Amino acid sequence: MAFTHQHYTLGLDYGTNSVRSLIVNTRNGEEVASATFNYPHGRDGIIEDARKPDLARQHPWDYLQGAEETVTKAIQRAKNKQANFSPNQIIGMGIDTTGSSPMPVDADGRALIEMKAFSNHPGAMVWLWKDHTAAQEAEEITCAARKSCPEFLQHCGGNYSSEWFWAKLLHCIKTYPELIETMHSWIEIADWIPAVFTNKIKNPVRNICAAGHKALYHEKWGGYPDTDFLGNLHPDLVRIRKSLEGSQVQGVDRPAGKLSAEWANRMGLTEGIPVATGALDAHLGAVGCGIQPGSMVKIMGTSTCDIIVTPMERELPYIPGLCGIVPASVLPAHHGLEAGQSAVGDLFHWWVQTILKGSEHTHESLTTQAQQLQPGESGLLALDWNNGNRCLLCDPLLSGLILGQTLQTQPYEIYRTLIEATAFGARMILERLQSHGIVVSKIIACGGLAEKNPMLMQIYADVTGRDIRVAKSSQTCALGAAVAASVAAGVHTDMNHAQARMTGTLEKGYAPSKRSSVVYDALFELYCQLHDSFSGEGNRSLPLHQIMKKLVTIRQSPGEGIH
Repeated sequence: MAFTHQHYTLGLDYGTNSVRSLIVNTRNGEEVASATFNYPHGRDGIIEDARKPDLARQHPWDYLQGAEETVTKAIQRAKNKQANFSPNQIIGMGIDTTGSSPMPVDADGRALIEMKAFSNHPGAMVWLWKDHTAAQEAEEITCAARKSCPEFLQHCGGNYSSEWFWAKLLHCIKTYPELIETMHSWIEIADWIPAVFTNKIKNPVRNICAAGHKALYHEKWGGYPDTDFLGNLHPDLVRIRKSLEGSQVQGVDRPAGKLSAEWANRMGLTEGIPVATGALDAHLGAVGCGIQPGSMVKIMGTSTCDIIVTPMERELPYIPGLCGIVPASVLPAHHGLEAGQSAVGDLFHWWVQTILKGSEHTHESLTTQAQQLQPGESGLLALDWNNGNRCLLCDPLLSGLILGQTLQTQPYEIYRTLIEATAFGARMILERLQSHGIVVSKIIACGGLAEKNPMLMQIYADVTGRDIRVAKSSQTCALGAAVAASVAAGVHTDMNHAQARMTGTLEKGYAPSKRSSVVYDALFELYCQLHDSFSGEGNRSLPLHQIMKKLVTIRQSPGEGIH
């Protein structure tokens, strides 16, 4: 392909409620134009069922309509911004999506919802990542693996999740038998969308990111779980597994195919440009942050996702509690490690919009008051499990706790305490990694929380004892997809080279305060006591009543910790 002097790639970021298109200059990472499309089906793009609160589905046509509308809008905005811009200068596109977000397809690769008989069938839709209807099936898979294939669980933190590929498929098979005769395969939208754009729906490329982290794919056992294991769960799983065998499984730096004439015309792009292999949003968000060994990327929103990479030349031990360890899932020649927390921004939002609803308190006013407090001054401590614990306990049945309230406790004190609790949860993950030889010397944060709340970022630096930088881009997932596209298109030789040119962090960062860290070290020990007492893990033995008294000691000498 002959490149013009100025060339661009396009990143498509499929989130939970909307899709964003981003046009990026491959030479310097300049974000030329973007556009967003909110999914029209359901409530905020999510199709729900009041009788089944764990159900969350999406309509696949929203993804295709969103691509067409956002890409054409972004191109027009780029033309308005730069007189010499031409869509012919876009030489590749990349795609990230939520996950595990699979759906059933027929033998021709068509979405079942395309058929009249299933046009409104909930089982024929996309099973969004946050659909938890498969909790029982996830437990079945976990128990079966513990008995016969414990190595499966060693690569997904010890428990298989209701959010993931095989659990959702098993629930679909058991719940919707009317789909089984027509269903030929089960595909992640991160694979289906590139397959649609490249006219390869009958033989789609599968991405190693979703396959490894969500579908138990690993070269150690020959790819996907074997037919004996799956057959013992349900015979139809064996049939679906066979449909996956002909697919190429690969990383984001390789093309999934070339853009078809139809979709080039619909989006206003050049036919035949490479479409990079898809990936999960958080993993390409880490790429867009410039992730490298020694750093952790924290994608911070309603929940958080933590991504770490280490060279594959080193064999990693089993690290219990992580969401997964998968070779080449983020960067080629590197293990990709994933962890995270179930409630972060959601936790703060709960306090402001549910508990304090109708009051004069806002996130801004509470932050202004809370930042005047010294660490430990409130005498409060909390557990951040209001939406269960994703890592390291992998237990959705755990719940939140606030300890140490008095009749003088103020709303802004609790607000700060909830922020501190999420920071302690983040430190738990870091310490688990460190105990298994994974060194994280700095944190790169991205997302709305990282950009908008300096107090939160400083608390995280003080609690974790690590420097924190904020990603330069506010659209790191879409940027990561554009980075992958630049490599798939051949404009950059590899992901490292592309990241060096196209990603970066803001100049201002957050360094830990030694004085604050002393207090947070003491509070973290108490957090660990609560963590172990209410989770039933660990061997810390401090009686719970002593925690209240130690909080009083810290409150009476703020800024000094326990002596």
